[in-house]
Amino acid sequence: MIIWLNGAFGAGKTTTAKELTTLLPDARLFDPEQVGYMLWHVLGKPAHDFQEFPPWRGLVVETARQVLDHVGGTLVVPQTVLEKPYWREIRTGLVQAGIPLRHFVLHAGHNTLVQRIQNDTDPEGIGARRRRLDHLDDYDHALLWLRREAELIDTTDSPPPTVAKQIMGMIRTP
Repeated sequence: MIIWLNGAFGAGKTTTAKELTTLLPDARLFDPEQVGYMLWHVLGKPAHDFQEFPPWRGLVVETARQVLDHVGGTLVVPQTVLEKPYWREIRTGLVQAGIPLRHFVLHAGHNTLVQRIQNDTDPEGIGARRRRLDHLDDYDHALLWLRREAELIDTTDSPPPTVAKQIMGMIRTP
């Protein structure tokens, strides 16, 4: 199974994913950004985002499939995907591979996201904060289709351990 945590920067995806891996037996964290970084070395830096590389989307699916075939269990994937065609390509690939998928969008209000991003202690610094803030408009636009494609969880007033427990309850209830 794959539990995909989508949403804007600052919504709590990575921290929630780490919490989930402690609650789920045989769960592993799978970060598709690592696939993107590998592609940068091979294909060069993309104009905007590594997700625009078609090989990224295919490799994410194939890597997840092979990892699950090798070790089983659950992969928890904290990755923002805001382009509907990209998400559909990934989702279709996972479905065709026979991998059960639960897609959640961790959502927080705009002001909460801005505050979290500005207070982030990420070592990438100010440039990373600026890029993350710039993506908030993209997230707001994507939210229209994300609400139809995923289960929305409001993280505005919920810490990651609480969100992880909420997801656990949702995946146990078909």
